[in-house]
Amino acid sequence: MQRTTGIAALVALTTLAAGGPAFAAQRPSREITAAVETPALFDDEAGGDADADDPAIWVNPSDKSRSLVIGTAKNGGLRVYDLKGREVQSIATPDGGRFNNVDILTGFTFGQRKVDVAVVTDRGLDKLRIYRIEASGLTDITSADAPLLFSKSQAEVEEQATGYGVAVYGRYAVVSRRHSTRLGIFRLEERNGKVTYRTTDTLDLPREFRLPDGSTWSPCAEPGEDPQVEGMVVDTDAGVLYVAQEDVALWRINLAGGTFSSIPRIVERVREFGEPASYDPESEECTVEYTNGTGGRISADVEGATIYPTGKRDGYLIVSSQGDSRFFVYDRRTNKPVTIFSVVDGKRTDGVQHSDGAAVTSVALPGYPKGLLVLHDGENTPDGGRTSTNFKFVDWRSLNLSS
Repeated sequence: MQRTTGIAALVALTTLAAGGPAFAAQRPSREITAAVETPALFDDEAGGDADADDPAIWVNPSDKSRSLVIGTAKNGGLRVYDLKGREVQSIATPDGGRFNNVDILTGFTFGQRKVDVAVVTDRGLDKLRIYRIEASGLTDITSADAPLLFSKSQAEVEEQATGYGVAVYGRYAVVSRRHSTRLGIFRLEERNGKVTYRTTDTLDLPREFRLPDGSTWSPCAEPGEDPQVEGMVVDTDAGVLYVAQEDVALWRINLAGGTFSSIPRIVERVREFGEPASYDPESEECTVEYTNGTGGRISADVEGATIYPTGKRDGYLIVSSQGDSRFFVYDRRTNKPVTIFSVVDGKRTDGVQHSDGAAVTSVALPGYPKGLLVLHDGENTPDGGRTSTNFKFVDWRSLNLSS
């Protein structure tokens, strides 16, 4: 099954969406600090081309103290950390691989028993990789003949319009395609003691939008690239997928089994939405002119999305406003804005800048009695000025939200 959202639907989408001048009114950000940080990763030859990107939290059901944080490091593969932020395992990419995002599926049936698995997008090879998780570490259980996610051939893989973001639920993984508006749903299946997958649905988000004055707007991008999605999270209780289309908006889409079951609706637009902009090929940046006032509060890119549950349907949705290094919190049930926060320098850790990925759990863990929030830090700079990236662990209590 495949659906493409066309211009006919865009009038309704933009009319019903949150955003505009009233919604964009700024409120002061709350400033908090991280409790722990992981070792620096360096995106150079000496550092193994390791660039932190997206985290996931695995809660050990039998011993919470042995829970793990799993983070992607792009060409540097996967890094696994304990609750004190210490690296306990490093997993290399296969030849040509580049690990982008990770999410965790609990209770997956494998070999007639339930296991927890980490599902990783390998954007270098346009595949998913699946790892069984145990307290002792991760084990690759990906089928050797797992298919390409989006590409039709190896030549197309080399163009790198490949699997990018990932969010899991049930037996399914929702995957976005780099430099594209496409989303796909893939069903995970055991075969001969390994795990493979097959496509069950696809959906194309809009690439252009009708503005209130009747004109059409597309976000500024490098020629030939469409506005892509990376950050995603599934609210499994509500059957809702939240999708961060980086230069456009945070969307919500209903899911039913292995299909997209509703027209996408915008939760909040980025601040740049509807504004004229020009692309500079030399700097590879866009210059935006703020004249229309049709955008929301988030500074593009809108990135990592995660959910902190406080009940069956209650709790909080958190997303990264990468452009201004802030995080926006919404009511999980209503999607109404709750608060804004940033992670600043503290006594034990530096702050968080230009964050890509986020993961949270409300389960009480040692040192985190109300839960743990893990954030990618895109500008971690240790002594000596060598730029690096890493992950910051935040005690949920520091947000001072009811839970």
